[in-house]
Amino acid sequence: MSGDLMFKSAIEQAELVRSGEASARELVEASLTAIERLNPDLNAVVTLAADRALEEADAVEAGDSRPLAGVPILIKDLAALTAGIRTTNAMAALDDWVPTQDSAVVRRLREAGAIVVGKTNCPELGILPVSEPDRFGPARNPWDTSRTPGGSSGGSGAAVASGMVGIAHGNDGGGSIRIPASCCGLVGLKPSRGRISWAPELAELASGFATEGVLARDVRDSALGLDILAGYEPGDPYWAPDPSAPFIEAVNREPGALRIAFITDSPNGAPVDPACVTATQQAAELLESLGHHVQATAIEADPGYVDNFVKVWIGGTQDEINTWSRITGREIDIERLEPLARQMYDISQSLSATDYLGALDWLHRYSRQIVSMWSQVDVLLTPTLALPPIEIGALRPQEGEPPIQMLMNSALFVPFTPVWNVTGQPAISLPLHESDDGLPIGIQLVGPPAGEEMLLSLSAQIEQARPWADRRPSLAAA
Repeated sequence: MSGDLMFKSAIEQAELVRSGEASARELVEASLTAIERLNPDLNAVVTLAADRALEEADAVEAGDSRPLAGVPILIKDLAALTAGIRTTNAMAALDDWVPTQDSAVVRRLREAGAIVVGKTNCPELGILPVSEPDRFGPARNPWDTSRTPGGSSGGSGAAVASGMVGIAHGNDGGGSIRIPASCCGLVGLKPSRGRISWAPELAELASGFATEGVLARDVRDSALGLDILAGYEPGDPYWAPDPSAPFIEAVNREPGALRIAFITDSPNGAPVDPACVTATQQAAELLESLGHHVQATAIEADPGYVDNFVKVWIGGTQDEINTWSRITGREIDIERLEPLARQMYDISQSLSATDYLGALDWLHRYSRQIVSMWSQVDVLLTPTLALPPIEIGALRPQEGEPPIQMLMNSALFVPFTPVWNVTGQPAISLPLHESDDGLPIGIQLVGPPAGEEMLLSLSAQIEQARPWADRRPSLAAA
């Protein structure tokens, strides 16, 4: 049974503990066993907290009514502080720094009963849409270990897909929850701006583009994760309006007949793989069969969008380094950064404050243009990615190219995800399709501002019509 425990949903795992059918220790041991067996191939977990997790599990009693009581969880090793457990942001420059307090998201997960068993692999500072840091080496996709599980929450995606845990933490500044969801065959919801707090050490991340969340195997777990993590913390610079009811209740509601537009051309003009186009077209047909009003549309590519997004993405590097110096109480050695982060740091020093703020203002004005679409539609359907999961190392620069070329290469892989970080709208990736060689391919649904309830209702309807949670990769726990 232990091999199957981690392929149960987090909600089912908690119910096993609640009913006494399984103990929290059994769940944690099943997770640790899966990590021990699979991690040498996947490199998804970079820090283990086995002894502490088992000790916490022994304190969880049958009948515990907390929503994640006894459920093992992995935390992405980026931005989320874990008291007593190493936090590195995949930076060699942070060495083995151990925080003394939890971030709000980790605190909320622990208060809900979740047991942190370790931290997951990610790119240095979460810069790239693949998880290949120099410090830890690449995380690998359990569907094909020559391929990326995506990024920047790639270790979390690989861990859930392979059955190391049933649910894992992630965060998303340009697609970093949705990208691994698509690559690994999972559900990945990016919540609205301000829905989840960065407290206590961070006020915002990536100019307000980034948010926290979870990677899960089904829509119900995704909704529960949002219920646990959502909520204002004192001093937050943004906050989203409260939902009409707990998000998990939206999973049981019919979405009604929605106006759904879809695109298959990328917002930055990058070519889109035929398999990703087919996934979106088939999803449009499914939605029409479910009674929705579906029509093709277009988002005109604007070169200013790419130029200004890259300027903001690069421009915040110096501030991010300074922030981690403040949080850790140690000077970050710039010479120990990877070549890409170092070049971004150098460029950020050359940008003036008005350059940075001008680019940010351009993107906010562009957001008004994009969000105006929602006066005519309820949901937008797109491919999640322009390509199936790419090979490990595919984004690396060719000989003679500068490290910054990796950002340009990334734009060909992930053109559909960053724009919704800019606008702040919720977006979810669902694992509806696969390539001819069996690799997962996600579709993305984008909702109106603060429209997570609508997205969750629609996603649950799609999941019921076309279930996916029982699919397992070739490299899996059971």
